[in-house]
Amino acid sequence: RPGQANDRIGYLPQRRSFDANLRIRGVDVVRMGLDGDRWGVPLPFPSARRRSARARVDEVIELVGASAYAHRPIGQCSGGEQQRLLIAQALVRRPELLLLDEPLDSLDLPNQSAVAALIGRICHHEGVSVVMVAHDVNPILHHLDRVVYLAEGGAAAGTPTEVITSETLTRLYGTPVEVLRTSDGRLVVVGQPEAPAVHTDRHDTPGSDHDAR
Repeated sequence: RPGQANDRIGYLPQRRSFDANLRIRGVDVVRMGLDGDRWGVPLPFPSARRRSARARVDEVIELVGASAYAHRPIGQCSGGEQQRLLIAQALVRRPELLLLDEPLDSLDLPNQSAVAALIGRICHHEGVSVVMVAHDVNPILHHLDRVVYLAEGGAAAGTPTEVITSETLTRLYGTPVEVLRTSDGRLVVVGQPEAPAVHTDRHDTPGSDHDAR
């Protein structure tokens, strides 16, 4: 029920930017995911709980590959570095399910590839299921077990090879969409239709929501 499964679900909202002058450190952002909902000032002396919390924060920071910059102010980290720290924040309570809303948004292509691969590794290392919303499926396509395409009031669900075909997507969108297979066997979706001119919000583009796990 709502409010009773919080620790079992990690959530990363659609990417927000941090002010360059923000002085809070990346490690503190991660720690907020562990105990940021508690009132009061932490006690100044060590305790078993504090040592355990510090160890867990260090563990997830290392897991996402952010140890080199975790003590830097979050506003001075790059977009890809910030995203890794926010993923660590979502993981810190050992959730069973990780919900990611546009985790690759605003990242350049190298960072998109690196973060997508990181999420794939997390699935196996942490034993966590991941549900991801993405407007561009290509960077994450070869990391997916199942995919749901939502478009034009319809849906198609199944494994990537079942759903991501020229025939299925063309039928779903009502306009030609081509799916190609690269020389290394990967699928690439091309020719997705542009949004009508009256819709300027990218959330309204055909093929806008792809929920994948």
